[in-house]
Amino acid sequence: MPVVKVSDLAFARLQSPDLDLAEQFLLDFGMLRAARTPTALYMRGTGPAHHIHVTHLGEPRFVGLAFHVESEADLKRLARAPGASGVETVDEPGGGKRVRIRDPLGYSMEAVCGMKKLKPLAVRPVTRKPGELLRIKPGPSQVKRLGHAVMSTPGAKERIKWYREMFGFIPSDEVYAGPKENIIASFNRCDRGAKHVDHHTFLCFEGDKAGLNHLAFEVHSFDDLMLGNHHLKAAGRYEHIWGIGRHILGSQVFDYWKDPWGRVHEHWVDTDRLTARHKRNLIPAEEGLGSQWGDPAPPAIVGHASP
Repeated sequence: MPVVKVSDLAFARLQSPDLDLAEQFLLDFGMLRAARTPTALYMRGTGPAHHIHVTHLGEPRFVGLAFHVESEADLKRLARAPGASGVETVDEPGGGKRVRIRDPLGYSMEAVCGMKKLKPLAVRPVTRKPGELLRIKPGPSQVKRLGHAVMSTPGAKERIKWYREMFGFIPSDEVYAGPKENIIASFNRCDRGAKHVDHHTFLCFEGDKAGLNHLAFEVHSFDDLMLGNHHLKAAGRYEHIWGIGRHILGSQVFDYWKDPWGRVHEHWVDTDRLTARHKRNLIPAEEGLGSQWGDPAPPAIVGHASP
């Protein structure tokens, strides 16, 4: 049995040397400021979460991830795990309570509950009734939430074992190269029983370097994703990495961009949704890592790891 079963991905923590530059990128990417202090920036989506992205002031690096749990009882169970902090009251915007624990790579992972919720934000309409004309207002995508995080590491098969035992993830698809026991990528979802959840919340794949491969944010529609692509290209100051296409595993329509310090952020829409009854698929790399349509994954994303 896992120590706890997390219910979703809450937010990511990064570190950047310029909060103004970080905020401008995230605004152009489709988030809005929830709070800002002299040393940290908290950005939200259109959903009720207080924030989905935190940037601390400092040298560029990936700090860690936070996952939702259902109750303080879950936090108390996690607090008993080796290396875990006690249950802490969060002294930063959004509040709530948390337990912190280092993963095998040394990154700070958090379980959180009781965070403040905000009023959901209005979303631009992309439909019309018969007899009406469709004219979509231009601008950035409107990011809804943080859907999944992807990490690269040597020994990925063993690393993902820790996440499953600690946070209750279950495999949706696993990709192998050569012999079937040589797992090079593992797509994992939350275990919510009979409730449908995203195809993957946490993906770990084999890489020469350990670090964050990318953060993936859901947008509201295909039109919204395309508007975001146009807006970021028109800004002329961000590097486009991959897209637009549709993944095979997970089925998301995707578009990947780098922030000013090279951390990859993805827009996506339309994922597969599964319950805990769905069995794991074991898929060869030549089939699983391609796209249903769009360009193949470039080396810039396949081998990427932000420490």
